[in-house]
Amino acid sequence: MLRWFFVSLSKAGWAQRLITHWSFAWRAASRFVAGETAEEGLKAVRDLNARGIQATLDHLGESTTSREEARNAADEVVSLLEKIEAHHVRANVSLKLSQIGLVIDPALCQELLFTILTKAREQNNFIRIDMEDSSLTAPTLALYHAAREQGFDNVGIVLQAYLYRTGADLDRILARQGRVRLCKGAYKEPVSVAFPHKSDVDENYDRLARSLIQGALEAGCPTLSEDGRFPPLPALATHDPARIRAARQVAEEVGLPQNALEFQMLYGIRRDLQDQLASSGYPVRVYVPYGTHWYPYFMRRLGERPENIWFFIAHFFRQ
Repeated sequence: MLRWFFVSLSKAGWAQRLITHWSFAWRAASRFVAGETAEEGLKAVRDLNARGIQATLDHLGESTTSREEARNAADEVVSLLEKIEAHHVRANVSLKLSQIGLVIDPALCQELLFTILTKAREQNNFIRIDMEDSSLTAPTLALYHAAREQGFDNVGIVLQAYLYRTGADLDRILARQGRVRLCKGAYKEPVSVAFPHKSDVDENYDRLARSLIQGALEAGCPTLSEDGRFPPLPALATHDPARIRAARQVAEEVGLPQNALEFQMLYGIRRDLQDQLASSGYPVRVYVPYGTHWYPYFMRRLGERPENIWFFIAHFFRQ
């Protein structure tokens, strides 16, 4: 219940206007957001790289309301790719399609996505298309498949284990050896489209992770690229030790090499687990968000873990 309260707050304009004016709110959010500029994001990436960990950078923002905003967001991603190349960091880029116009004009979104993917290909880099709420699942997947059909092999997708449809979506993607980040899902969804109980989501996550690992084996076990930009085929995004143990056991059973299975985590969460996995020989990638539009992302992080809420409250009383 508390989780969905914060997810609802993430979409509430009145709450955003109120909370973003509290100085302590940014101090709390900065645990989960690297900063407001690309330079601050890149500094966080360099720190991660020094620990033997890769990164994926995300310029925060979603659901743009004008074509101009969408084009500006795409320009920021192109600029970010250039900065990654210039700084020689081990990072790729994550992107929400609503940020580049999916909701206002799917044709414009496709144009901008292809421009970004072309730039990424020139820089030998990789773009991960993030998944949003279920109202955008089908159009997001449609543009991902359009990009693959256009010959872009430097693009991956995110799938959410709490959606009933994800098994079928994964089968189609694996048929073309697509790179998938599997997460549980962080949006409030109706029972008509998503598992309502955590135990069911966990069970489905393990089932999908097994399919991903088997798919990687059948694809010839593609591994992390030497420059750290292209991930293996399966990228398991979770901070749940039980899910990680289950995936590692499956990988060991089928003989998938460690460098063909990536674990992904969020900036500011479970650094101990990140270091433990990296020292064990698994590729680890941390999602590094930056930008001024940090409020919705921060609210979703608060809702995911009770300890995050206490962290926020502690900053409130410290102001």
